[in-house]
Amino acid sequence: MKRLPVAALAALAVAVPTSLFAWGGTGHRIVGDLAIRALPVEVPAFLRTKQAALDVAELSREPDRSKAAGKIHDHDRDAGHFVDLDEEGRILGGPPMLPLAATRADYETQLRAAGLDQWKAGYLPYSIIDRYQQLTTDFAYWRVLNAAEKNPAWKKNRAWFRQDRIRREALVLKSIGELSHFVGDGSQPLHVTTHFNGWGDYHNPKGYSTARLHGPFESDLVQATVKPAAVAAKMTPFKSCECPIEQRIGAYLTQTGTFVIPFYEMEKAGGLKPGDPRGTAMATERIAVGASELRDLVVEAWRASANVKIGWRPVAVQDVLSGKTDPYPALYGVD
Repeated sequence: MKRLPVAALAALAVAVPTSLFAWGGTGHRIVGDLAIRALPVEVPAFLRTKQAALDVAELSREPDRSKAAGKIHDHDRDAGHFVDLDEEGRILGGPPMLPLAATRADYETQLRAAGLDQWKAGYLPYSIIDRYQQLTTDFAYWRVLNAAEKNPAWKKNRAWFRQDRIRREALVLKSIGELSHFVGDGSQPLHVTTHFNGWGDYHNPKGYSTARLHGPFESDLVQATVKPAAVAAKMTPFKSCECPIEQRIGAYLTQTGTFVIPFYEMEKAGGLKPGDPRGTAMATERIAVGASELRDLVVEAWRASANVKIGWRPVAVQDVLSGKTDPYPALYGVD
């Protein structure tokens, strides 16, 4: 993804490239496609189709494809694709990422206290959480619309319920596609580090490369050597965190950060040279982590959607599912 040039930060020298993507189109497609194909039967049937996998795979690329729409658009969104952590898990050498600040406003306040801001540091954790919460809401609307459409007591508005359910299914796919993109970004070690395109102007006692390694790893190597079947074989079984989403995403990105040094060690040993299997193996494993995490988050969002309220004035999903509350006024809008 493209990053904006930045000035030197106090004692930090941060060299920001003009164009970075994570992964390239190939990697993002694989994450979205395999996550959908791995969904369990508990999620709605419209998601467990080849067409849904194809749609999510393509929509996974959309946050990158929308770039260059304009200065305001790009400046607001570019920093949402990364978070720059040092080796101690501190944001640009300043405050620790964990625990996550409750909101982006709180995050910005935290960074400014250290002379930083989110436009330079990145706000990837919030991009992921935002799309997860939107997906949870989308699923809640789908649950209600699906139940209302089938309830004979509310047949007067059945046609509208059906039409809105179909609209909501399109929105679910869009939300999953966007979630897929940012979850995929979060599985790429160079998207969670200050050393995002070569080691940069930092203390470098082990002589790690300062070459621009970002694109060659996540795009060129992936497109040429990573196979979806190999990624699928590396995916892990579903795992529920049973914890707040903020905790899950913080842990996910922190874990990705532990692969930064191994990446540079691998590159130093020749692992990115043509024909060497080590670069392909790391990319395959990291994309598999992204696909597994996306599948898990979709399931978690589906489960969470059963216990929320939607519409105006809000109705509880469970009250609609039980037939207690006709959702039409809340969904169509009573202004």
